[in-house]
Amino acid sequence: MRGHISAHAVCTAIRDDIVSGALAPGSRLVEELLAGRYGVSRVPVREALRTLESEGFVTTRRHAGACVAEPTEQEAADLLEMRALLEPLGAARAAARRTPTHLKVLRALVQLGQARARHGLAADLRQLDGWFHGTLAQASGSPSLTALLTQLRRKIEWMYVVGPPARAAESWREHGAVVDAVGRGDGERARALMAAHIERALPAYRLRRPAAHVVSTAKHPVNTARARN
Repeated sequence: MRGHISAHAVCTAIRDDIVSGALAPGSRLVEELLAGRYGVSRVPVREALRTLESEGFVTTRRHAGACVAEPTEQEAADLLEMRALLEPLGAARAAARRTPTHLKVLRALVQLGQARARHGLAADLRQLDGWFHGTLAQASGSPSLTALLTQLRRKIEWMYVVGPPARAAESWREHGAVVDAVGRGDGERARALMAAHIERALPAYRLRRPAAHVVSTAKHPVNTARARN
């Protein structure tokens, strides 16, 4: 099966392991070990590492080769600031460009989120929140902006631990208000509501503490179905 799995699938698998902490900051990324880990040849691994370096997840060091990047606290803070600027822009554009399907999905997610919040299902809420913000980004009608926001979310998830949703019900009411503004085509209202929503959520973010890690040689076959999502 080696050689039949795309570099995109391998890239997704390595990125997921970096974000989850399975490959810790500073870890060496040896092509041969990674090929064994994911059950692929070295060619898609090499291509995946180039892509991840362009995204900021991987860096190349002299005498060490490819390593998981070790972002500074300032770089992490910059991500939150960029999100605070770009997500409101995405909400404003969604108000002008969203399709009926986008609106239907967003409203369904809000209903689910509000129901889960009432029952205190924190794990479900985190996943639903990601779907909500991802769908809103897609509704902006801008592939470039959507890609930037997707990359920001991944890197924020990598660098920060998000505390328990102490204000989950309120957060999902805010989501609902954003969707109402998007549905009415009120871009400025959607922008302002999203900016306020992000500002209120900031206290829940705490920087992760990186730990030493050795890349395992155990195989982790690439989940190509997940990689396509």
